[in-house]
Amino acid sequence: MNRHAKAVLGAVLVLLGAYLMLQQGARIGPAQIFGHFWPSLFVIPLGIFFHWMYFSMLNRRGVGLLVPGGILLGAGLVSQFAMLLDNWGSIWPGFILAVALGLWELYWFGGRNRWLLIPINILIVLSLLFGAVFSISALTASLDSYYPYAALVLILGGSFLLLSRKRRED
Repeated sequence: MNRHAKAVLGAVLVLLGAYLMLQQGARIGPAQIFGHFWPSLFVIPLGIFFHWMYFSMLNRRGVGLLVPGGILLGAGLVSQFAMLLDNWGSIWPGFILAVALGLWELYWFGGRNRWLLIPINILIVLSLLFGAVFSISALTASLDSYYPYAALVLILGGSFLLLSRKRRED
């Protein structure tokens, strides 16, 4: 077995062991493993394959391969994070960022056409905006039990500011 195959196999075994350890004794079969790691099994390798074709096989001549390669690689990583964290509702803006990644690779390794920066920047801003909005809404939804305490802190803080101001004026 060559050095690269050992490294890939070792990384797969470490990740699988960490996943099994995090399950804390729950019954795990091939269906559960396949269900959680389908992006790492199919989508990410396909994105890496497009990059390998561009960099190795075509000697950097088929720059158009980087667009689907970047999109698949980005979407695969987003999907894998969403599967592991079980949080599709907050992570979905990463798919918009995946398209920006594919276009950015076309810009970077292609002819550096500056007009590509317009859709890249629009997609990045949309992804960050949607990500912030949905992350904040998910965070505030999980903090529902802390609202009375937050209200109390705000009331006490505001009262302190009002009372301390009156003392200084007297």
